[in-house]
Amino acid sequence: MDSRAQASTICSCHSTAIADINCDAQTSTQCTRISSCGAAGCLQPQPASGEDVDLGYEHEQPDEQQRRQQPDEHHNCPALKPPPFLDSRLDSTDTVAADSAVKAGSGVNLGLRSHSSAHPLDPLTPTEIAVAIASVRAEGDTPEVRDGMRFVEVVLNEPGKNVVALADSHFFPPYQPMQFRSKASKAAATISSLQQQQQQQLPPRQARLVVYNKKTNKTSIWLVELSNQVLNAPSAAHRHHAKILSSVVVPDVQPPMDADEYAECEATVKGHGPFVEAMKKRGIDDMELVMVDPWCVGYYGEEDAPSRRLARPLVFCKTPGACPLENGYARPVEGIHVLVDMQQMKVIEFEDRYLVPLPPPDPLRNYTAAALRGGVDRTDVKPLLISQPEGPSFRVNGYAVEWQKWNFRVGFTPREGLVIHTVAYNDGIHGRRSIAHRLSFVEMVVPYGDPKDPHYRKNAFDIGEDGLGKNCHSLKWGCDCLGYIKYFDAHFTNFHGEVETVKNCVCMHEEDHGIMWKHQDWRTGFEEVRRSRRLTVSFFCTVANYEYGFYWHFYQDGSMEAEVKLTGILSLGALKADEHRRHGTLIAPGLYAPVHQHFFVARLDMAVDSQLGEGLNQVVEVNMTTEESGPHNPHNNAFYAKETILRSELEAQRDCNSRTNRHWLVRNTRKLNRTGQPTGYKLMPDSNCLPLAGSDAKFLRRATFLSHNLWVTQFNRDECFPGGEFPNQNPRVGEGLATWVKQDRRLEETDIVLWYVFGVTHVPRLEDWPVMPVEHIGFRLKPDGFFDCSPAIDIPPSKLEVVEDTHHKEQVTVKGVTQPDTLIATLIFKL
Repeated sequence: MDSRAQASTICSCHSTAIADINCDAQTSTQCTRISSCGAAGCLQPQPASGEDVDLGYEHEQPDEQQRRQQPDEHHNCPALKPPPFLDSRLDSTDTVAADSAVKAGSGVNLGLRSHSSAHPLDPLTPTEIAVAIASVRAEGDTPEVRDGMRFVEVVLNEPGKNVVALADSHFFPPYQPMQFRSKASKAAATISSLQQQQQQQLPPRQARLVVYNKKTNKTSIWLVELSNQVLNAPSAAHRHHAKILSSVVVPDVQPPMDADEYAECEATVKGHGPFVEAMKKRGIDDMELVMVDPWCVGYYGEEDAPSRRLARPLVFCKTPGACPLENGYARPVEGIHVLVDMQQMKVIEFEDRYLVPLPPPDPLRNYTAAALRGGVDRTDVKPLLISQPEGPSFRVNGYAVEWQKWNFRVGFTPREGLVIHTVAYNDGIHGRRSIAHRLSFVEMVVPYGDPKDPHYRKNAFDIGEDGLGKNCHSLKWGCDCLGYIKYFDAHFTNFHGEVETVKNCVCMHEEDHGIMWKHQDWRTGFEEVRRSRRLTVSFFCTVANYEYGFYWHFYQDGSMEAEVKLTGILSLGALKADEHRRHGTLIAPGLYAPVHQHFFVARLDMAVDSQLGEGLNQVVEVNMTTEESGPHNPHNNAFYAKETILRSELEAQRDCNSRTNRHWLVRNTRKLNRTGQPTGYKLMPDSNCLPLAGSDAKFLRRATFLSHNLWVTQFNRDECFPGGEFPNQNPRVGEGLATWVKQDRRLEETDIVLWYVFGVTHVPRLEDWPVMPVEHIGFRLKPDGFFDCSPAIDIPPSKLEVVEDTHHKEQVTVKGVTQPDTLIATLIFKL
């Protein structure tokens, strides 16, 4: 077997656990540990996330008066004083009570591993990451090999769907009380939950590591078994010897770049003598003003082959000044060609090809608060406060979430960022109904439309070449998220194998979303109206000059929405005097922004009304069709929804068509609704596009998946990323989706995966400068025959109360007349 093919059999996102599902494991009891309260009346995931069984907590009502804005010299986000629920701590007696409860039940044979409270889909804990790294490092044959190891990523090797099904049915019942138990009932609830566990065993969790060896320029993939005995070993020495399940060297690839490499590359270029001289020719003597952004080289020919680890940096220069966040992207440096060997960390090609004067400092270049950028901020923005005096409607246990009949699990990887697992809806008498097994964003491509150097090489694969998760932000209350917030932390390895934690990288909260439904009887004036709310789970990341926010919204009508928010700073070019380029927009004198596109690929592992792994889904394309004129359409007004079953993978390469309102249904072929039709969910595109580059564009050889908006494949645990796992400097044409679908596997009554490709064409505007207002793109998943009627019909009416707002006694002007001491009434809707 080819070693690259062998490596593909241990792909990270769906590999079957090697250990048998009924394997023996040491059984022991684990005392319930109640940890400190996190944001928004919920618990922060602890470093060993998933180890908390009972997350009982009583909400404290936030004091709105403590949300006063205070200036912050470090951030343009106001330093809001957190409300009390962000700082609350649980009573220590809770831990004692739970501990005693477990001891009192010692006669019960639990049949559980001691770390069994970690669900098979929970992200790796810091301990698990550290053990996996130490175990792999210990396998190095020589000190040189061990010293050369660089850890690109360490992630959970997700188990097979049968393991997840066992965990959810026997070990993690989805409807056990989760968070708002009273203190008096916590101990009893813990005993009851433990007594219900079965003798079956979950297999040990596994870590999957991508390791780059800087000494040998080789990339390897490792699987490590994280057994209970190793994780709970009394000494660190014993924790270095976890079982290595496999180790495969993958030839002819380069793994994603790392932030440590980027920083080292910048220092290398700025220390290169010819580069320093080239900057002096442009009037720059202070190298502290210079910014070097390494970009992956892509693949344009044999000179970019993965036998070397390469980067082609773009160069910018800050304007000297007092602004602490000086926008260096406002002064791009053109004409300098640099190629860096990232393995040896040295400049291997340098040429000062032509001289373009640096753009003059743009007075509108900076985006900090007015006092720092020399501008004036608005003064008429009044406070807008989000109040939920009874707490949020969601419940959280570790990474498991319940909200308004929805339930799912939150995951996170350094490559994809946010992952949503095992999405289901509690449909009353029908019980828990599955919708999807795994939802995530698996690739991005950002091609630029300027044919001149260096812009024609701007074709970033931001997920496969960099990674979204490891570039995530630590979110700030009051700026990134408002209201009652539940935060989740993320744990990664850095390039050198040290475990790092990003606090508050995933935000979850409820939002009011306007009117859900409304009708007024015009005869009687009688009206019924319901307001909508949604649960939003999100994270933000920075990739060089751009920021991306990724959101999953859940609605009370059973629909979901995936949304990407694009913001940040345009990638610019410099112009000579009187030069004009039609491939971009003039932003300021000597400064222009090339046209470009942003493409995203969502991988939707669907399971509509199916048990995990049950192959009972099919995909149907729907097009609105005009009825031909004739007896069936005598008035020429008729049109109907025409359905076409996509029976195989080659048939299922489809594009959006707004003229026919094209969308796609995922149906269960065995489950019927009350009208006798198959139950289903439909994928509804929003605005979309396809690549505007010619078919022979070099970047498309690595991004063949951009040729269609929709691909459908039969589920295969090894098929995780549409351009293959290693798109960086990938010389192979069409690796990934375009190759997999050549098998033309059947798509009727099978386990379905949708790959939805969506994008936006960005023609920059002056209004996008100096920092771009958010651009929204995405798609929706909506029930179509899944329910027998509207699932939002049971939303209770809003209760309207008039409350005196004693904090806002002021003069109010009505039609030019001043009325002193008028009391403003605040209307509070209780949803």
